[in-house]
Parts: sequence; structure tokens; C-alpha cells
Amino acid sequence: MSDQTQTNKMIRGTKGYVAPEWFRSKPLTAKVDVYYSYGVLLLEIVCCRKNVKFESEKEEEIILTDWAYDCYKGRKLERLIENDDEARTDMKRVERVVIVAMWCIQEEPSLRPSMKNVETPYFHVILWYRKVN
Repeated sequence: MSDQTQTNKMIRGTKGYVAPEWFRSKPLTAKVDVYYSYGVLLLEIVCCRKNVKFESEKEEEIILTDWAYDCYKGRKLERLIENDDEARTDMKRVERVVIVAMWCIQEEPSLRPSMKNVETPYFHVILWYRKVN
């Protein structure tokens, strides 16, 4: 029988999707990978772009999670979907998806939702994505 009492705390994951607590002296929880990455993925779907966009002309738009948070906080969600006319016709749905994403990417892991709590909003993402594509 193998000894399963040790935990590997080396950073693992794809750059841009790794939760902030990997880089801090914070305890790691079950929410460290799936939930944070899920929020980043939702933002990528809504904004039709990668999480990190080095070639961006505007410095504030380089990191998607930071830019999306600023747009959400400033009530300027339309900036996230500037080039998507179809998505702009349903801003309520865009807002719901961005809210779920913001919930998932919070700096404090204990404030992130469980997957059970995001299951219903996730269904709306699928419907929205099918409608857009």
C-alpha cells in the first residue's frame, strides 16, 4: 500500500489559468484548480480571446481577468464584447456569465463557489455559446 500522506505543492497547471494562491503562502484547497480555471475559461468564451494578450495596444487589456474585473466593476461590460454584435443583443446573459466568472476568480479561495453552485448558470453559458455560434 502506498503512502498517500504527502502532498506535492509544486506549481502545476497552464500559465494564465493557475490560481493566485499557488504563488502565495496560502493553503491549497480543492478550489485551487478547477474553480479558478473555470472562471478564466468563461471569460475567454465571452470575450472571444485568450487570458493573456501580450500584443494588446492597451496595457489594461493584457490580462483578461484583471480587465474583465475592471469592466464589470465600472459597469462597462460592453467593452468585453465590442466586436461581437450578436452577444451585444443579449447583455443580460453576458452579465450573468461574467458574474459567474468573477465569482470563480476571486482572490480569496473561500469566497469561490462550489461547482454545485455554478451548475445552473453554466447551463446558460452553453445556451449562449450555441446561440452565438
